[in-house]
Amino acid sequence: MKSTKEVKVKLTFKQTIKRNIWRHLYRIFPWLQKHFLKWHLIWHEKGRQPYHLGWLAPDKTLKELENHLYSEWGFGNHFVAWKDNGQVLSWRKLVDFDNQYHIRVFSDGELRGHYEYTPESKPVEHFMEINEQSHLEDFKKFLGSYVVAKKHKVHLRPDVNIAPESEITIDQGIKEGRK
Repeated sequence: MKSTKEVKVKLTFKQTIKRNIWRHLYRIFPWLQKHFLKWHLIWHEKGRQPYHLGWLAPDKTLKELENHLYSEWGFGNHFVAWKDNGQVLSWRKLVDFDNQYHIRVFSDGELRGHYEYTPESKPVEHFMEINEQSHLEDFKKFLGSYVVAKKHKVHLRPDVNIAPESEITIDQGIKEGRK
């Protein structure tokens, strides 16, 4: 079960400044991302991120996977992320201020994920996908029986009722001691 106790985390001066900037950016980020893409000020290649993990097990639902990742491992909605083609879920698990695990689920049941810098800590490096890593064994541990190697026929739809408490901002990650 994920810990909800508060843990004192000491941020550096630079991290504190970044956290305070992102407190304001979170509110306008979806609009900025949409319009910067439209105006060609930033770009995002179509397709899917690398790092295939497997397929959602045939006896599991997207909702069950969400509940498992949230309650057992502290994953939550990663709204500060690109949207890949066919994506129905994009969640992250903060390791610390600088690093996170990021998992995506697609409508055909495919699961992909990687370990990377948080956008809050290193926005340019995050955007440029610098230091993205597979960490396959960690994801297998997180996913357990929810992932299988063989594809089966499924069509998942995005969960439009994702609970607001599942959004993982840097402040929530620090407050809840997500490790």
